[in-house]
Amino acid sequence: MLCQEVIEVLQKLSPEHCACSWDNVGLLVGGREQEVERVYIALDANEAAIAQAERAGADLLLTHHPMLFQGIKRIDTEDFIGRRIIRLIQSGISCYAMHTNFDIKVMGQLAADRMGLKERQTLDVVYGEGEEAEGIGKVGLLPEESTVSGCADLVKEAFGLDSVRVYGPMQQPVKRVAVCPGSGKSVIGKAIKAGAQVLVTGDIGHHEGMDAAAQGLFIIDAGHYGVEKIFVPYMVGYLQQNAAGLQVIGEEDAPPFVDW
Repeated sequence: MLCQEVIEVLQKLSPEHCACSWDNVGLLVGGREQEVERVYIALDANEAAIAQAERAGADLLLTHHPMLFQGIKRIDTEDFIGRRIIRLIQSGISCYAMHTNFDIKVMGQLAADRMGLKERQTLDVVYGEGEEAEGIGKVGLLPEESTVSGCADLVKEAFGLDSVRVYGPMQQPVKRVAVCPGSGKSVIGKAIKAGAQVLVTGDIGHHEGMDAAAQGLFIIDAGHYGVEKIFVPYMVGYLQQNAAGLQVIGEEDAPPFVDW
C-alpha cells in the first residue's frame, strides 16, 4: 500500500481535523507516495521505538504521541529530535502520529470499555452536545458499587499494571468513575462537576491529588504510560482488520521508566 492509502485507513478511525488546535498530528516525517508493507506501532517515537522499527524492517512508524510539537528551525545531530528525524529518513521510515484525535474518537471509550463503565458521558467536551458530544475522557458507573481499593484493583487488572497511586480513603464506597487516559490534572474540576467519585488518570502531582481528595474526588494515578499503552494493541488489531496485506507489529509493553 502507499503511505497515503494507510493514512486514509487511519483517518476513517480518527480524522486529523478532530485533534485539538494545539496538537500536531498526521504525517510528520516521510512521503505519502512511499510504499508501505510493514508498520511498527508504538506509544512514542523515541530512540527505542525507532530502533525496533528498523529491526522489524518497518516502512512506517505509527505513534500516539507526536514526535514534533513545535516548530523546528534546523535539523542536525546536535539535537535529539534532529537525530531522530535524520535516523528515520536514513532508514526509509515515515512517521505518523494519532494523538488528541485518537483521544477524542477512541481512547476514552476504549479505557471505559476496559473498566466496564456503564451509562457513559463525555468528561471534557471538545465539540458537540448531548449524546453527540465528543471529547477527552469518559465518566460512568462501575458494574457494581465498590470501594476505592476495589476500584484501584480493577484499574490494575484492566490496564495490566503492577501498582497505582491512590489519593483518598481506601475503604470509601464509590460507584461513579471518570477516566482520562494520559495527563488528567486539567480535568479534575470537570470530574467533580460531573459527580465522579474517582478519577483514573496519570501525571497527578502531590498537591493536585490531595486537593482533589479534599473535595471528594479520589484519584487513582495509573501513570501517563499506564493508561495510554492500550493504544498499541488496539491499533494493531484495527490495521490487521482494515488494511489487508499490511504486516503490523506492536511494541512490547515496556515503560520508559523503572520503579526502583
